[in-house]
Amino acid sequence: MTTRLALLIEYDGTDYVGWQSQAGAGLSVQNVLEGAAARLAGGAAVPSTVAGRTDSGVHAEAQVAMLELPGDWRAAKVREALNFHMKPHPVVVLRAAIAPEGWNPRFSAIGRAYRYRILNRRARPALLRDRVWHVDHPLDEAAMHRAAQSILGKHDFSSFRAAACQAKSPLRTLDRLDVARHGEVIEIVAEARSFLHHQVRNMVGTLKLVGEGRWPESAMAAALAACDRSAAGPTAPPGGLSLTGVRYPVDPFATAA
Repeated sequence: MTTRLALLIEYDGTDYVGWQSQAGAGLSVQNVLEGAAARLAGGAAVPSTVAGRTDSGVHAEAQVAMLELPGDWRAAKVREALNFHMKPHPVVVLRAAIAPEGWNPRFSAIGRAYRYRILNRRARPALLRDRVWHVDHPLDEAAMHRAAQSILGKHDFSSFRAAACQAKSPLRTLDRLDVARHGEVIEIVAEARSFLHHQVRNMVGTLKLVGEGRWPESAMAAALAACDRSAAGPTAPPGGLSLTGVRYPVDPFATAA
């Protein structure tokens, strides 16, 4: 028999090529998780599926993955064993549960949330190094927030889509894009059922232009309407971005260990 497990995972993505294994590219978070899982399977490969493939340098507070291990396992034991074998990597299973029948971490998801943080002060970061985008000149977060509201809803997001994006359609429904200041940190929170490749980082890079006063607030909607990547702003660095949550119709971790 086998045991299918849902895993809630956090990781610091700074030193990884991203979630996904890439031949010859370096170590991925997937490599770390599957390497630990193989230790529980007597050395046999244990492939994983995941809710979203984060890029190199991007972090996760609540990534969701699934593994299928040979044998009969208790979720709590798998969580502890995986965490032991993933040391010293900054990858940790927070919760584990027996996966519901027919559940898939990617295709069963009905919502995803990301947070991007900008450290907006003159001094460079020390404690938040690799976790924020450092912008040393003042940003108008209120203007950024107003501009962000103009692109909510269902649209063609080609202007905020990476050239390498493999999604079949550029249509997405952006449910939330809020900008708020917390002292020296500006947080941008984005929520949607799914996102295009680099969509959040490209939206943040464009909002920065508004915050600097280089673009008027109306330019955000104009960039969206252009349906052309060259009409929008630059791609924000990966370190400020974290996957903060994945929603499902029924919480697979409701009875998690």
